[in-house]
Amino acid sequence: MQDSVAARTPAHLWVVGILSLLWNLFGGYDYLMTRLHNADYVKSSMPGTDPATVFAYIDGMPMIAQIGWGLGVWCALLGSVLLLLRSRWAMWAFAISLVGMALSFGTMAMGPPMPGSEQAGMMKYMPVVIVLLGLAQFYYAWRQQKNGVLR
Repeated sequence: MQDSVAARTPAHLWVVGILSLLWNLFGGYDYLMTRLHNADYVKSSMPGTDPATVFAYIDGMPMIAQIGWGLGVWCALLGSVLLLLRSRWAMWAFAISLVGMALSFGTMAMGPPMPGSEQAGMMKYMPVVIVLLGLAQFYYAWRQQKNGVLR
């Protein structure tokens, strides 16, 4: 009886895992819509910006930034799924996601600003929010692994 109680998934893991999954699903959606050159999506997310200019900017990003963006998005999503599955690999997926973020945002910070970002208001702070949430997800997975919740 005691083993079944100890093996039960803590409620906070479900809450954090589901919120993490929803956040990272949106990241995947944003990545796909942008990479598939969906002009309607760019118009709605960046009003007043020419989608062709945005696509030219993204397609012209250095390869290391493009690889980093993909790693950041897809490893974070994988980390969320692994977290819900209580896998110890969740921490590693979030760690690789952080490396991807560093490659992507670091490279982008050294280059010209993204078109429309200067008039985007709060959107210019999104990279900071994304990195902070990525760090929080990594830290949470690390703590859960350390506490024996993730196997």
